[in-house]
Amino acid sequence: MTILALRIRLHAPWVHSLKEKRMVVKSLLAKLQNKFNVSAAEVGEQDIHQIIVIGLAAVAAHQAQADSIQEEIGTFVAQNTEAEILDIEREIY
Repeated sequence: MTILALRIRLHAPWVHSLKEKRMVVKSLLAKLQNKFNVSAAEVGEQDIHQIIVIGLAAVAAHQAQADSIQEEIGTFVAQNTEAEILDIEREIY
């Protein structure tokens, strides 16, 4: 069993309030949870309007499956939000 933990940092330059940011984050989290059956939450920079930090955790059978999940999630995030991906940090347990 392999546990994949991702931290995705996004920049959303059009967001000008925490309310706008909340709407973007809530939508993206719901889409990720529904599509990939992962645990996801906003995990940092919650007081900064234009920076979004999302943490995800998934269980995979082996390393190759964890790699595949990470690739799919990165592609999905890039296609389903106008925010720019600044960084993706990954940990495997």
